Amino acid sequence: MATTATEEKMPPAAKVTSAGWYALFLVSAAQAMSLLDRQILSILAPSIRADLGIGDAELGLLYGTLFSLFYALFSLPLGRLVDGWVRTKLLAICLLLWSFSAGLAAFAGGFLLLAISRLGVGVGEAATQPAANSIIFDEFPRSKRGTAMAALGIAVALGLGLSMTLGGVVADWWDTAYPGDSAPFGFSGWQIAFLVASIPGVPLAWLIWRMREPKRGAIDGIESPEDPAPFRASAAVLGAVTPGANWFNLWTRGAGARQWAINLGGLAVILAICITMTKVTQDFSPRPPVNALGLSIDPHVLQWFVVGFGMFVILNLFQSFKLTDRATYNVVLSPSLMLLMVVGGLQTSINYGVMGFTPSFLIREYGLSPAATGVQFGLLAAGLGMLGPIIAGPLSDWLTARLGGQGRVWLTLASLGISPIFGIWTYSAADPASFYLRFTLYSLILTLWLPPIYSLMYDLVLPRMRGITSSTYIIVSTLLGLGMGPYFVGIVSDRNGGDLGQAIISINVVAPVIVVVLLIVLTRINRDESSMLDRARAAGELV
Repeated sequence: MATTATEEKMPPAAKVTSAGWYALFLVSAAQAMSLLDRQILSILAPSIRADLGIGDAELGLLYGTLFSLFYALFSLPLGRLVDGWVRTKLLAICLLLWSFSAGLAAFAGGFLLLAISRLGVGVGEAATQPAANSIIFDEFPRSKRGTAMAALGIAVALGLGLSMTLGGVVADWWDTAYPGDSAPFGFSGWQIAFLVASIPGVPLAWLIWRMREPKRGAIDGIESPEDPAPFRASAAVLGAVTPGANWFNLWTRGAGARQWAINLGGLAVILAICITMTKVTQDFSPRPPVNALGLSIDPHVLQWFVVGFGMFVILNLFQSFKLTDRATYNVVLSPSLMLLMVVGGLQTSINYGVMGFTPSFLIREYGLSPAATGVQFGLLAAGLGMLGPIIAGPLSDWLTARLGGQGRVWLTLASLGISPIFGIWTYSAADPASFYLRFTLYSLILTLWLPPIYSLMYDLVLPRMRGITSSTYIIVSTLLGLGMGPYFVGIVSDRNGGDLGQAIISINVVAPVIVVVLLIVLTRINRDESSMLDRARAAGELV
């Protein structure tokens, strides 16, 4: 799909309209709902395990591996649909789908229905971030995008905090009010918590459906024409990236011997990496098999199968770009953007490793109850997660006005460079009061990275490419973050006899890599941003 532009580029508007602020509020609310329905499983896990007899390995599969597989895969075709169809309607439909799927978990009597619920949540939520980012960047000028991204960061923190607070409080209240077999319809507290978490999605979806659709690219002076066949293009992306179907796509596109060699050779390398890592992790931390759907599966095999699947999907995606949309290939495959995605993915692995196991750490280390943990940690994490972006958003915009893209990189580097020191200090606390005090400082520093890095990524691509860029980032960050962070902390904890504090600290092993990559980005960011239009024109894009 080609992009046209006005003869002379319009200067970005300095003022955000009331419709823009309203859109920001609604898409931020959708982002918060997404994290609420996604993460509530973590605080409800002990009750589910006791009630349904599901083991830790199966819960890990539900929380991370199964969700991340479908979330990452479907983010790509839905991201392409974001770039071509009505984003407000797509977001509303997907919000209804994941809300229904989250509520479905309340009726689970075993692993199967819980798995179907998580699958539906993963597919539905796959459109949230691409649609939200695309809408916001068409409502907010470049000078205000750090602030807008801060709002999304606040929504993420609010959703995470609510998932723990609401899940813990609602489940505990219900089980206390209706002990044993006295509960209406036989529902346990964890089932009611799933239902309560899913209900707000319905009215929110209605409001988003009725929201005004912004003009794509107008605020940047790069207006995109209407896509004549967005659903066909979306289906083509799904076929192009899905392992197996991708070979049919290469054949129908007339791929040459070089493309086939890259694809099959890349697959061989991915298989070799995953087989090697399966063996290494099996030796490092042997784990009992997961018994699900009548099958006995080694969790390490399953973990690295999903990672390999995602790596092959990414390879297929960029091959598809090269064959069908050379402008997107030239723009998205820029050094700065790719390195920023790696930084975001590695940092997300720290975030998910920390947030996924901290409730269990507090319960196990300090003897807190699930309800107390949900209220105390949930509210604290939500409050700090909102305060950090409130500081980082305007600060990011201020630095950008003075240093360009490098200002955002410096803020990210400062945040992620010193946060591991505070992480080690926090998880060495001797009591809950000391932990919460230290966690306050740690969390504030840790949350400064999201607004600047998101603003950087989406300023490095054309407006019509923001949905698929967001989806590409989703699959990278899901594989490195949700797919690897909790898994890494879990196997280190198993290896160390259940020492969750040391296991959570150990995830910071990726911090030096993050710092080095950001230093490289610092030398390239302004150059790659200024050459974006030239790279698009080189592929025949009319900009």
